[in-house]
Amino acid sequence: MAILKVDHLTKTFGRFTAVDHISFELQEGEILGYLGPNGAGKTTTIQMLLGVLTPTSGEVSYFGKPLAKNRQEVMEQINFSSTYNDLPHRLTVQEIMLYTSYLYEIANRSERIQKIREVFHLHKLWHKQIKELSAGQTTRVGLAKALINYPKVLLLDEPTASLDPDVATYIRQFLLTQQEKFQVSILITSHNMAEIEELCDRVIFLNKGKIIADDTPINLAKTIQISHVTLMITDGMKRTQEICNNQKLSFKVEGRYITINLPEKQIPDFLKNILEKGIEYSEISIDKPTLEDYFLQIAEKK
Repeated sequence: MAILKVDHLTKTFGRFTAVDHISFELQEGEILGYLGPNGAGKTTTIQMLLGVLTPTSGEVSYFGKPLAKNRQEVMEQINFSSTYNDLPHRLTVQEIMLYTSYLYEIANRSERIQKIREVFHLHKLWHKQIKELSAGQTTRVGLAKALINYPKVLLLDEPTASLDPDVATYIRQFLLTQQEKFQVSILITSHNMAEIEELCDRVIFLNKGKIIADDTPINLAKTIQISHVTLMITDGMKRTQEICNNQKLSFKVEGRYITINLPEKQIPDFLKNILEKGIEYSEISIDKPTLEDYFLQIAEKK
């Protein structure tokens, strides 16, 4: 069942088209990655999904109801968090949670606030003003605020940006738990492709305002032919780089390690070539293409 339906959504600013006739659906309980290079139209889309921007044409519907005609009812059941949206600096975390809760019809308001406080480990921050928090702590508060109303649809813009790795891991696991336990539907933007691969059932790629791909992370990665071969060179690093330059292969050197990017079918010939040149290596790893490779290819084309 489609919880969110976007139908030929378009937004123009003068002669510039930021979002160009895009259509997609978000299913119940699905986590959908919404990706693209900077300037692709992601933020403009989210603003229209929230009703903050009025589309030039097209329609956004939640739960089978047009957003434009049912915004108050719809907003009770959705929420949003962005790393790039400021919270009121002089309010405390406790005040943020309390005042935000009154924007929604929450029967067990006090219990819900305490639950959010526990889940996001906000005890030590509870009486601090937002201006006293680090970027990562502010991001955590923004995420907590976005779940105050038991949303059925959650729109997240870079949800783990600025977070420490351990906290980011905790947040990702929490989102997966929410999705599984409550069938929360999530649309997420992120520049962390490993995060998207871990979280998302499906990915949409946007470029220059148009949808250019809609598939699973695995299937999109499979469209890339380049693999990554990492060698620990014990003798012959300069000769290895010369071979790469002669074959016009991109590579990266870190200490005694060199990572070469080349089509998978060329790997046997490449390894045979370096052995014939007397180059010695003690370690080798071969990584298949990832969603990040797909993203980089799109960014390069842009």
